[in-house]
Amino acid sequence: MSWIYLDNNATTKMASEVLDAMLPFLQESYGNASSVQHRIGREANQAVALAREQIAQKLHVKESEIFFNSGATEGINTVLRGIAHAYARKGKHIITCQTEHKAVLSTCAQLERTGVEITYLPVNKTGEIALQMLRDSIRPDTILVCIMAANNESGIIHPISAIAEICQEKDVLFFCDATQLVGKQEIDLQRIPIDILTFSAHKFHGPTGVGVLYVRRKRKPIQIPPLISGGQQENGFRGGTLNVAPIVGCGKALIMTNLHPEIEQYRDELEKQIKLQIPEIMIHGEHAQRLSNTSFIAFRHIKAAEIMTALPHIALSSGSACTSGLLDPSHVLKAMAVSDDDAFASVRFSLSKFTTKAEVEETINDLAKAVSRLRSSSPAWQLFKDGLIS
Repeated sequence: MSWIYLDNNATTKMASEVLDAMLPFLQESYGNASSVQHRIGREANQAVALAREQIAQKLHVKESEIFFNSGATEGINTVLRGIAHAYARKGKHIITCQTEHKAVLSTCAQLERTGVEITYLPVNKTGEIALQMLRDSIRPDTILVCIMAANNESGIIHPISAIAEICQEKDVLFFCDATQLVGKQEIDLQRIPIDILTFSAHKFHGPTGVGVLYVRRKRKPIQIPPLISGGQQENGFRGGTLNVAPIVGCGKALIMTNLHPEIEQYRDELEKQIKLQIPEIMIHGEHAQRLSNTSFIAFRHIKAAEIMTALPHIALSSGSACTSGLLDPSHVLKAMAVSDDDAFASVRFSLSKFTTKAEVEETINDLAKAVSRLRSSSPAWQLFKDGLIS
């Protein structure tokens, strides 16, 4: 029985080309990128500069607008805390969404305790926000709109171009967590006027522990004080010794990202066969615009944990990796008006360019057998068959 990895929204396998690009800066050119007085320090510095150039070209922005950090969670904390502090005189109102990543929701909850007012936009049953509600929620004291590009659990893609235009029209900063979208779709920040954007390399076959924060250069500069103080690294925006090898890996991984239409084909075939072979399933956000690699499915009247235990050779998830240890149902599904029972029965499948057709076929076959076996011994399933529960 082969090992199958379908948890790519949590993290991805590092590409061999990325590892090859990183190794010299772990073993040979291991200098501190700020130590430009000697050769290996200059080599490290030049490698960081190249990675910055690669990322800027991919996003269609200036190199001076790209800053490296430890990942999107740090980027989120830097922006939310920094903007709340720097723009306190203008206002203390931030708009976000109920289905944001926990890094956003937890930080917003902490800001609320300091007097910042947060508006949490609801979503409909397919996980989409109402643009008119966003427009109506913006007030004179609104300092930031924070809405992700694509949801890590459901795969729902938000209309970031339209959101950016509304924010531009209202003269409010737009901060976008694009962690799940970068590497899966092209993002041209010359065409989409997002002010601030963050993402992590390990979502597109790069290394863990490195991320990017993009801050648009405007006539009136965006004020974000550093979250981590130290030296003058990243032009004083983020102190600390630059993590050269992962930064190199981040740049290499991003320039290698291409569209892979077979991923969506495999995802669609997975959903089609599950519909045909397994009764009483629900594909969350099925008819909304979704990431091409993501499918979040409820297998009614059994637990997702039971399914994953029955399939130890397949890496699956019941939602966000950052909340997998919690006993509560997915906050994303709850916001989409999914019942607790169906939320606890939901399994996320997330594919990558390394996913093969044979792996998808094996997953469908093994999943159908596991669900049938689990339901045969499920009291809830028996009650459903007897018409005693819906």
